[in-house]
Amino acid sequence: MLGVYIHIPFCQRKCSYCAFSSFVREEAEQEKYICSLIQEIEDFAKQHGKREIDSIYIGGGTPSLLPEKLIEKIVEALKSSFIWTNNLEFSIESNPNSLTEEKLQKYKEIGINRISIGVQSLENEKLKTIGRLHTKEDAIEKIKLAGKYFHNINVDMLIGLPQMNLECFLQQIEFLASLKITHISAYMLQIEDETLLQKMAQDKEIFLPEDDDSVEAYEKMAKLLKKLGFERYEVSNFAKEGYECKHNFKYWTGEEYIGFGLSSHSFFNGIRTANEKTFEDYYKRKPTFSEKLSIAQQIEEHIMLGLRCKNGVSKQFLKRRGYDITQNENLKEYIAKEIVREKDDKLFLNPEYYGVNNYIIVHLLP
Repeated sequence: MLGVYIHIPFCQRKCSYCAFSSFVREEAEQEKYICSLIQEIEDFAKQHGKREIDSIYIGGGTPSLLPEKLIEKIVEALKSSFIWTNNLEFSIESNPNSLTEEKLQKYKEIGINRISIGVQSLENEKLKTIGRLHTKEDAIEKIKLAGKYFHNINVDMLIGLPQMNLECFLQQIEFLASLKITHISAYMLQIEDETLLQKMAQDKEIFLPEDDDSVEAYEKMAKLLKKLGFERYEVSNFAKEGYECKHNFKYWTGEEYIGFGLSSHSFFNGIRTANEKTFEDYYKRKPTFSEKLSIAQQIEEHIMLGLRCKNGVSKQFLKRRGYDITQNENLKEYIAKEIVREKDDKLFLNPEYYGVNNYIIVHLLP
């Protein structure tokens, strides 16, 4: 079933670690962008007809920064351009500093049923260091407020922030799990090129934990979350039973999705496309990146994504594309050491090794 992603590239201020397509713009520019976004949605429906969808994800940037009227316009365009299934999952990302009770009420009214809140940390000094505009108190208040309107709530957290204290980090995870949330996404902090955080690290203004310390924090967090009722279904994602993110799962299992907006990506009819990265090019609808996945790419992606989540890797899928993974000497060793587990047609990465999954994946590629 098709999923839809909507990219809102606006932020109140760019965080020091962010390398995504996000910009600070006035409301007039936001309205211009939304008009172009809606036109793109309507053009897709004209070209392909009203397709059935079972997930919508509005991400960014900071979607909750937009006035409610602009989010409502997007939803109206989606309703007129697609057929919504009865069990449609509709997510929106938000930040505590731009989330209000009025917005939450409107989100629920127009059909949004899942909210993701960018918390990142519950330590005010760390929030300040990475350029977040909210405090620990703001985050807790908005999570509780969201619980009045939504029963499907995710929080985002970062692992490996400067001066990380393992015990303090685990206490934050345990506290968040005690709130009315159903999902936690916890990502390893990546130092991206040309970000403020990279410069701060190079200038020794901040000191990041060693990789081994971040991996230890990740592994202990995973064990803690399991104990608290959150099952890991993808390397960075943990959910209570029945609350896995349907939309994000499409990315990891090779299902189709359409992306609308600046820098958004699509995978449709076996072709991957990417939209323009600047407002000027996006408004002009300049030719986008487009490629049909080669056999080699299909094999690589199936292994890479399958070992990141609970769905695993299909040996037959790979064999039909000319790669007999059972002949890989590294696989034989990994199975013998129970790093990789085998069940019928499927291969699964032992969750104890999720923290080093990239190393294992590379050694299982053709």
